[in-house]
Amino acid sequence: MLITADRVITGPADQVIDDGAVLVDAGVITAVGTAAELDASVDASVSRLRCPGATVMPGLIDCHVHLAFDAGPDPISEVAQADPGELAAAMAGRAEQMLDAGVTTVRDLGDRDALAVRLRTSIESGTAAGPRILSATAPLTSRGGHCGFLGGEVTTDDDIRAQIARNAAAGADLIKVMASGGALTPSGPRMWESQFTPAQLRLIVEEAARHGLGVAAHAHGTDAIAHCVEAGVRTVEHCSWRTADSTVYDPEITRRMVENDIAVCRCVSGNWPLFLEKLGPERADAMVEVIRKMREAGVRFIAGTDAGVPGAGFGDYVGMLEFFASLGFKHTEILDMATTNSARAMGLTDTGVLAPGLRADLIVVDGNPLTELDVLRRIQHVFAAGRPTTN
Repeated sequence: MLITADRVITGPADQVIDDGAVLVDAGVITAVGTAAELDASVDASVSRLRCPGATVMPGLIDCHVHLAFDAGPDPISEVAQADPGELAAAMAGRAEQMLDAGVTTVRDLGDRDALAVRLRTSIESGTAAGPRILSATAPLTSRGGHCGFLGGEVTTDDDIRAQIARNAAAGADLIKVMASGGALTPSGPRMWESQFTPAQLRLIVEEAARHGLGVAAHAHGTDAIAHCVEAGVRTVEHCSWRTADSTVYDPEITRRMVENDIAVCRCVSGNWPLFLEKLGPERADAMVEVIRKMREAGVRFIAGTDAGVPGAGFGDYVGMLEFFASLGFKHTEILDMATTNSARAMGLTDTGVLAPGLRADLIVVDGNPLTELDVLRRIQHVFAAGRPTTN
């Protein structure tokens, strides 16, 4: 199929072909160029999808989701008590909802019974519709710690080795570690409290690497963030620089983060205005100021909605992008965050840009996202590994 539009954003977002076209064959991009040159170069038997007024761009990437959670007020009970078959069906529905929103790749950072791996297999085989899934399976956490109900509780070094081996055997694409506590598990360590020692975090990174896997670290606390950076994780999730009393930002840790190419997934849902309101002006201002400081220091931000936790639905990816726009991020930065930066952070070399030989993960939107992010809600077509869906 030859797809033509007013513009093609090839990626990074400042690379644009006016009156452009993308040729897709057998799930792969085979050519990118102007509509005139590609239309003249392909046989008349090739189907044409003409999209006047539209933009073709790489598919969106969500680096932090929980397909097993229902975004309701008590996801823990829902997941812990759900019948596996019913939960698997619900996860498939949420994945399809994300695909309809233009998300062609997701990173699932914690589920039960490796159900996201099974869903990944179904999507890859074509028996289910959804984005490409990278799954962390059960996150490593302390005994009674954050999200321990997902089955990844560990105490000793041998526990850590065994759990990582189980996750790898189950088909995990990466390892997730709860380096600090979290709000979902009020009975465990507080959000700013570390759940693992620096030596244990180093062991987790080393053991994951032995299985060929990178590590994503849930880390709210300033100390936990520092220990994760020193351990060499690939991404830091949340990265809110919390202490018991306030927000304490450390520019030296940030410098090492940038130096070691560790990306930050700030995990913002489309419900962010309500979240900031609940934080209160002082804490909200502190959170925003820290994000701006990290941006100025050169931190590579990646896109993640934390979809599935209370209030974070699966259908409003764009709301998260609009949060960064409200902080003064340029549209090109934001689109790169949602595509090229996220692909790079996840170690994916076959998506995130539109180029010959790469997966045909792309979307067609009505309008120009370089001038108006809201057009990303006006999805006309989605191609995930070349499989088309039309909204």
